Amino acid sequence: MNPQIVGIVNITTDSFSDGGQFVESEKAIAHAQQLLLQGADWLDLGAESSNPDGERVSAAEEIARLTPVIQALNSARLAIDTYKPEVMAHCLAMGAGMINDITALKSPDSVEVMKSFRVPVVLMFARNQGPRAEKQLGNPETILAEIETFFAHRIEQLLKSGLREEQIILDPGMGFFLGSNPEPSLRVLQGLERLKKLGRPLYVCVSRKSFIGSVLGGRPPQERQYGTLAAEIWAVLQGVAYVRTHAVAPLRDALRVLQAIQM
Repeated sequence: MNPQIVGIVNITTDSFSDGGQFVESEKAIAHAQQLLLQGADWLDLGAESSNPDGERVSAAEEIARLTPVIQALNSARLAIDTYKPEVMAHCLAMGAGMINDITALKSPDSVEVMKSFRVPVVLMFARNQGPRAEKQLGNPETILAEIETFFAHRIEQLLKSGLREEQIILDPGMGFFLGSNPEPSLRVLQGLERLKKLGRPLYVCVSRKSFIGSVLGGRPPQERQYGTLAAEIWAVLQGVAYVRTHAVAPLRDALRVLQAIQM
């Protein structure tokens, strides 16, 4: 059990928990370096928020935000959170090592980019299959079957298109991507063992998500850190391969203790 920790760097004005804090390159770079010192295995750089109320950002603006940060962090393992093929191609050419696409390579041009660069790609499930989370109720009774059906079909399509199976990593989505109510996210966490049967590594991000706030009586994002850590450790115990998080240091410490117990 040795999951990879993916530290979140939101170079955005409107991400749900830290929008605006790191939109300036210097602040994003300093934050990223801090996450590396805390033990992040990867950094996930994103320049457009998936916030339901977030602004649309052009590919040119994403590239402008990402380029100086990538240049400064060229010795780190970088994942780029984007669904735009031109942003993918630019960042991969600069040395990024993974793409995290919340639309699961919906664009045929994105598929061509990934076929060309042959790096890992995270395919995320979203009930609306779009680049924005939505404030709609989800059905916890059907959510696991929805995810299984979506990924089975999507993997088949991508393999037929020429993507390599070993490139594919699966993110079942969390929070508003599954529903504005907490039950679908909780059901997915309960069913991670079932999703592992899809045969690809799982990538999970529960960090500061809305469902944790709901379980804790409506707490805002900055007060969800302990609930986040509990959900992250649960996911690790179910065998996920990657945990994407805002708070690297607490997760790294928790994993060290967990691994010592299990020795």
